[in-house]
Amino acid sequence: MSSNPINRQKMKLEVVVIPVSDVDRAKDFYKTLGWRLDADFVTSEDFRVLQFTPPGSEASIIFGKGVTSAAPGSVQGLHLIVYDIEAAHAELVGNGVDVSEVFHDINGVFHHAGTEGRVAGPDPKRGDYASFASFSDPDGNGWVLQEVKTRAPGREWNSTQAQGIDVATLANLLRETAEHHDHYEKTHAEHHWWDWYAPYLNARQHGRSPEEATAAADRYMEAVSPSLSK
Repeated sequence: MSSNPINRQKMKLEVVVIPVSDVDRAKDFYKTLGWRLDADFVTSEDFRVLQFTPPGSEASIIFGKGVTSAAPGSVQGLHLIVYDIEAAHAELVGNGVDVSEVFHDINGVFHHAGTEGRVAGPDPKRGDYASFASFSDPDGNGWVLQEVKTRAPGREWNSTQAQGIDVATLANLLRETAEHHDHYEKTHAEHHWWDWYAPYLNARQHGRSPEEATAAADRYMEAVSPSLSK
């Protein structure tokens, strides 16, 4: 294997397989989180695979029937990076998710295993990588929220989402946006269509469902509609 970084192949984490005992129960839970359902394929009584993607994530999770031999609930410590730990915590609570209080570690570094060394509240200095909250899915697979506002040097993300969307996908997304905007256009005062499209498209590209994207666009228009009227 070459040690030359120029020739080194990129290896982007794409999928994490989650072991669950009740597929439909797990599906309902991850939908409750507001994650995007990418697939739900059934090929036989013994094989079913579902894929979900967290908002803004390039990596997804897969679970189902016949996709892993791991024990349900055995996956722990999966981290979800958020910009604002308290806002993310409030969103989960609002969705009915049983989530721990926001905490930081007693040593001020990475959190200990389980609940050992947890100190209530975010990191006093609000340092990056230092504030957490945790929750589990119905089988006990463990997730951790971690607040990062500015990533450490060399760990920055390169945004490829806009470049990665192909023409056919973009066309379908625009068609979908037009269909959902049609109802708003018929029931509201005159406005510029692109002002409704923008928040809808932004929400969809960040993993929100069509219903959530519609609500986001409606809220945006309600907030700024006086300045957007024709």
